[in-house]
Amino acid sequence: MQILEELAQSNQKRLAVIMAAYQNNVDAALIGLSDDDPGVRASSLSTLNKLGKLDDAMLSELLADPSSTVRRRSCEISAQYPGVSLSSVLADTDPFVVEMALWAEGEREEPTDIEIISEIASNHPESFVREAAVAALGAIGDECSLDTILHAMSDRPNVRRRAVVAMASYDNQRVTDALIEACKDRDWQVRQIAEDLLEITEGSND
Repeated sequence: MQILEELAQSNQKRLAVIMAAYQNNVDAALIGLSDDDPGVRASSLSTLNKLGKLDDAMLSELLADPSSTVRRRSCEISAQYPGVSLSSVLADTDPFVVEMALWAEGEREEPTDIEIISEIASNHPESFVREAAVAALGAIGDECSLDTILHAMSDRPNVRRRAVVAMASYDNQRVTDALIEACKDRDWQVRQIAEDLLEITEGSND
């Protein structure tokens, strides 16, 4: 019974914070940031962002929140705040936080952690995080990342698929050769993506 009461109370607080976005109630959102419930803090973060009252200092502090739920939401929103460093969360102990931080890096116009992202793409123990890192590198499209992307073609199927997609950001013979090789990959999705990209490349050269 007590658990149900606590859940109901938490939902009420979250609803109040969410509604604050529509009521332009900045004070309610700010109060929510210090709530013991991480769900309320995460909702407060989203509300402050919607109201345009979130700044770099507040977001940087929330990236170090004890709750992975709050850190992950902070990473998601950080895509809109290029002045906020994501270096700390790229080394987070929660792989889902790292995954979201990588997505945010790929969304930024001027990412600053390319070397760290490349290291994650090559060595992180979770394949879905390596996949997210390769995706981020492809979105960034920096030439120095190409070696890492090509090396990812020796990884697990989900990472190889993402690596082939990432090659679309590059246009040189090394990529063409890698795509030709990928057409022989044992994973049919890798083969299909590579074949499609080669068709596009060949069509643009006609």
